Amino acid sequence: MPCRPAISSHSLGRAWVHSMPSKLDQAAKHGFDIELFYEDLEYVAKSYPGGVTATNLLLAAQTVRSLCVERGIAIVCLQPFMHYEGLRDRQCHAQRVKEMHLWIQLAHVLNTHIISIPSSFLPVDQASGDLKLIISDLRKVADLGAPEGIQFAYESLAWGTYSDTWEQSWKIVQLVDRPNFGLCLDTFNMAARIYADPTAPHRRTPNAEAATKASVDRLVRTVDVSKIVYVQVVDAEYLTQPLIEGHEYYEAGQPARMSWSRNCRLFYGEQERGAYLPVRAILKAILVDLGFEGWVSAEMFNRTLAEPSPAVPGEHARRAAVAWQKVVVDCKLESCVAQRPEQACMAVERRALL
Repeated sequence: MPCRPAISSHSLGRAWVHSMPSKLDQAAKHGFDIELFYEDLEYVAKSYPGGVTATNLLLAAQTVRSLCVERGIAIVCLQPFMHYEGLRDRQCHAQRVKEMHLWIQLAHVLNTHIISIPSSFLPVDQASGDLKLIISDLRKVADLGAPEGIQFAYESLAWGTYSDTWEQSWKIVQLVDRPNFGLCLDTFNMAARIYADPTAPHRRTPNAEAATKASVDRLVRTVDVSKIVYVQVVDAEYLTQPLIEGHEYYEAGQPARMSWSRNCRLFYGEQERGAYLPVRAILKAILVDLGFEGWVSAEMFNRTLAEPSPAVPGEHARRAAVAWQKVVVDCKLESCVAQRPEQACMAVERRALL
């Protein structure tokens, strides 16, 4: 399908502060499909007697799907299935595989075929860097999902223990070598690793510009666009002070890039709020040079998402919509942007659910 805008449900407000209906109302108003953040599903399940159980999660998935159908919203994926690959404790690994069986059921109820897996950032005493083990673990879930029609999107987090660049995630995707196992490319995580360093005096890595250009050139030369499942696009703010001990976002034992990510991401093109990453160049490489077509999602984490004001979902949806229009203009997508063709089909499904 042509490029189509989406937003993470998380990016419209934290689940313990803002309800799913209020967030979905705003997503629909501004023309977004959603990545369903597991936290949101969990909080719906918590509202049922007995709390978060497998049964209640499946009921919550039915509720969320119905809410989306009523609003003409497609669910892009269920995410994130965290801290899975390379676990040293193989009993814990076996338990995570059981959880994946449930996630596959949830995906079916939600009417999505994508589950996203970010690279693990567990400490080295809990996660192995043995590439053979990592590949074996990821093949395990790919093979579980294949007969169910499930596709997996693997993403390197900028603070991942062993996979923290797009090059490493691409290598892993190639080695897993399964047709239903591909990439999620996230402009923040790509730029946060090769261009930005929130602890540095100028908040940039050494030779940031040259390193970014070289990485983007490699991306265009080497990545098979058919293996990109979907794209996430956000920026982040330039901090007035380095994120080191004493900074308000500093957390002992937590990688600085993770602390920065959790508090300071911004939507695309929000230079007036301090955005400074080379997102436009990265996005152009993916959408224009590689010619990716599919969901382009705003996955924005920020301290503002936990603010109690009922205006939070609407304000973030509005900002995301402005950002999407900038993406359309900057990448010259006017002629290929999807017009949400599933809405008519969803109307049929909505009537069936009534």
